[in-house]
Amino acid sequence: MSEKKSKGLHRRKFLGGMAGAGLAAVGAAGATFALLTDGNTSKAAAADNTLNIPDLLEGTTSDGTTTFTLTAKTGTGEVVSGVTSTTAGYNGSYLGPTMKWTNGSTVLLNITNTLGADTSVHFHGAHIPPKMDGGPQNAFADGTTWSPTFEIKDEAKTLWYHPHALGTTAEQVVHGLAGMIIVEDESDASAALPSEYGVDDIPLILQCLASSTSGDVKYDLTGYLSSGLVYPVLCNGTNVDATTLGFTATKTRTRFRVLNASPSDIMTVQRSDGGTLTQIATDQGYLTTAAEVTSIRLVAGARAEFVLDLSDAVTLQTVVTTGWVRGGSGTYDFLTVTPDASDTPADLPSALNTITRYDTTDFTARTITLGQRGTTMLINGSAGTSMASMAMISTTLDAEEIWTVTNSTQLEHSFHLHDVPFQLIEINGVAPTGTDLGWFDTYEVVGGGSIKIAMKFTDFTDDTYMYMLHCHLLQHEDEGMMAALMVLDS
Repeated sequence: MSEKKSKGLHRRKFLGGMAGAGLAAVGAAGATFALLTDGNTSKAAAADNTLNIPDLLEGTTSDGTTTFTLTAKTGTGEVVSGVTSTTAGYNGSYLGPTMKWTNGSTVLLNITNTLGADTSVHFHGAHIPPKMDGGPQNAFADGTTWSPTFEIKDEAKTLWYHPHALGTTAEQVVHGLAGMIIVEDESDASAALPSEYGVDDIPLILQCLASSTSGDVKYDLTGYLSSGLVYPVLCNGTNVDATTLGFTATKTRTRFRVLNASPSDIMTVQRSDGGTLTQIATDQGYLTTAAEVTSIRLVAGARAEFVLDLSDAVTLQTVVTTGWVRGGSGTYDFLTVTPDASDTPADLPSALNTITRYDTTDFTARTITLGQRGTTMLINGSAGTSMASMAMISTTLDAEEIWTVTNSTQLEHSFHLHDVPFQLIEINGVAPTGTDLGWFDTYEVVGGGSIKIAMKFTDFTDDTYMYMLHCHLLQHEDEGMMAALMVLDS
């Protein structure tokens, strides 16, 4: 059983690891972003430890297009409590504002890079053209602005945005470059669910990082194997190692959107009293019906949504499981939700979504092998440390495929597919049940295990720009566990 963190234990050193950790990836390739500061200092929580809610970024709409403006910048903040770290963020010193997109609308993003190094911005989980996806081919230099524009084809769901340049993803994300995206639609389910941002629709960005006690945030194997590390846990940018944040719910029913933005560790969300969470969505949108669950396990990059109908205070916990060579461990009380409401919400809809399960009888079959060669991570035998060296998968518009993703290592992997959502067909040889019958873009593949996933490639083709498929343990991605996917006209 995981040990509950008591106050004062937030700097406990954890020297555990996982099987085969000695073969994990070595330090990320590529230039590091400049350790500059611009006077921005992050103090995420109020003095009374109230939950910090990321700002909602206001767009400007003209001629049917909504424009959002982001600047990737460096700053300083507290990752380890009481210690100043060099950090980075979008429009601030740590993390980024939340964006709201609407199904059927068109958005334009003007994103300026002031990091001192190349970056890109990937819209994780979004179904958009590959030229706008923000992968390695979309990297842009310091001092320049990238301006992707696209129609929002996604239905209601929780997405996020983060860097995705070759060799520097882990470094840039752990220093704070990440933010949430909420996609809204006009479905009956959306109309029936809480949707007032910051009031009854609450983002929870969870992270477990690695740092020296002096605040130097680590991102590669050299850093993770250094001595004297601590593994701070953060919620919306606030350290919760020895602090439980508070949120006053002014509506009886509150919706929570949870993102695991950790580089590698697994976060499992649960109630401290053992009660249930009413899960309504996975990575890629609503479940068919709301599900009562006692916990929600999120590998790196994964998201979920749940609601709570409260008459009494409830404390949410995250159980941290080491995902890489070293990492966090234990149970943390990160948020107490205290109701202050008198309304009586209507019953949740009996149906939230219609998910037609794929009949994969005639689907094209592929095998994707997650492997390693010494300290290099591989997909199908190739290391994706450059566009030229990575394996490339070619498919066609409207192709229906079933992939067996096999983990030939004993390491933990978090498999992420760009472009389209997938259905789970098998998990380690067993058919999925419960919430695993939803739509996903990121899913766990345990050491020696496998998953079978099915998908259909719709809407977008390109003979130059490619999507990515990769491990979302960011160190593994940087060290080669990434391949390219090109969707061509049929």
